[in-house]
Amino acid sequence: MSVDTVSLTGRGRTSPTTALRFRPRSGAEAAAFVRGRGPRGALARGLGSAHGDAAQNAGGSVLDMTALRRIRSVDRDTGTVVCEAGVPLDRLAATMLPLGWYLPVTPGTPRATVGGAIATDAHGRDHPAAGSFSRHVIALELLTADGTVRTLSPGEPLFDATAGGLGLTGVVLSATVRCRRVGTSLMTVDTARAGGLDGALALLERCAPAQYAAAWIDLTATGRRLGRGLVRRGEHAPPTALPARARRTPLDPGPGLPATGTGLPLLPAVPAFAPRRLLARTAAGLLNEVRHRAEPRSRSGGLQRLSAFFAPLDGLPGGATVPGRGATVRYRFALGHGQEETLRQVVRRLASRHCPASAGVLERLGAAGAGWLSFPLPGWSLSVELPARAPGLAGLLDALDDEVAAAGGRVALCDDARVRPATLAAMYPRLAEFRALRATQDPTGALCSDLSRRLGL
Repeated sequence: MSVDTVSLTGRGRTSPTTALRFRPRSGAEAAAFVRGRGPRGALARGLGSAHGDAAQNAGGSVLDMTALRRIRSVDRDTGTVVCEAGVPLDRLAATMLPLGWYLPVTPGTPRATVGGAIATDAHGRDHPAAGSFSRHVIALELLTADGTVRTLSPGEPLFDATAGGLGLTGVVLSATVRCRRVGTSLMTVDTARAGGLDGALALLERCAPAQYAAAWIDLTATGRRLGRGLVRRGEHAPPTALPARARRTPLDPGPGLPATGTGLPLLPAVPAFAPRRLLARTAAGLLNEVRHRAEPRSRSGGLQRLSAFFAPLDGLPGGATVPGRGATVRYRFALGHGQEETLRQVVRRLASRHCPASAGVLERLGAAGAGWLSFPLPGWSLSVELPARAPGLAGLLDALDDEVAAAGGRVALCDDARVRPATLAAMYPRLAEFRALRATQDPTGALCSDLSRRLGL
């Protein structure tokens, strides 16, 4: 087991902290490490795809789980796979796709592990039908704070607290996951332009629950164009939808046909000589205008590779970050049905501040899962990425927190780096139960993170 000292951040690159990093090569090494942890405790970490400080542990220890990446067994008939927690989701998808199976839930980034998907109870763009990731976990092995390993099943309190529990109930060592059957490696994609937020909401409402659907929202537009966007919906393509030559190998991850209907056009790279201040003031608005106008009013029946559909922002310069360089804050919140006016008010406030946001991603959410700290609730989710040094950002987001909490909504903890502890209880009604279970299971605080200390979890 290798050991080193590293400075760690989330994907947003805010608030770096230093920790002692251990790389266990087996569950036994991980258990020995947890038993011998230092006074600042320990925390499991995967590929670091959480945007905030949920996978950091200042002055303590971090278990880098990426060496635990064995796929132990696959049942070709049922699509059930047993794998270690460090298996990346994109590797799991690549393993299962040739067998006619795919990830049960596909989050917005392929840079996540199975353990991370459980710890955040990740959801995808078909949440109304598929729910979150932990709904498809049949069993998991959890290394608890006392160094013992427990096998858990859905419905057990410790399982439900672990689903979305951000690694604070134990270290996930392995999981048994049931995948979804697919007939091809392609998606059929429809794209439509929405002239405003109401149009985007209406288009998303009309999507079938089983469809993957999301809207890109222009957060620089105001007035009648407020919340204009592009709505993409897709389904796994049946073999009959493929051209004749592609039907011979329908599960080939890269069949020889052009991808169409990207939904988020690739934009030219920003010139290296462009002044940084000019980028901060105008680039977001300019790129959003180009992106919106580049799409037709509607387009249906396009074929697209899975990778292009599920991670379209990976094709943009800089990925999903705002124009220019520097740390970013992701503000992702959910509001229930009937709270659309609060959603409009949040979009209006973001647009009026002229924050250089690259995009807002609007999704429809289905029923909440069993996870005590899981993010989704029936209604809507909006995610926006903002430059951490934007003037007045802290005050703006605190005010938005108050509006969201008053409307019965919540922010996503896996992306958070700044929410106030007092606001959290109003957002997560099972927070007291989670804290009580933690106090029983881990009375000495062996498992902790920067986020848990900041929010008193």
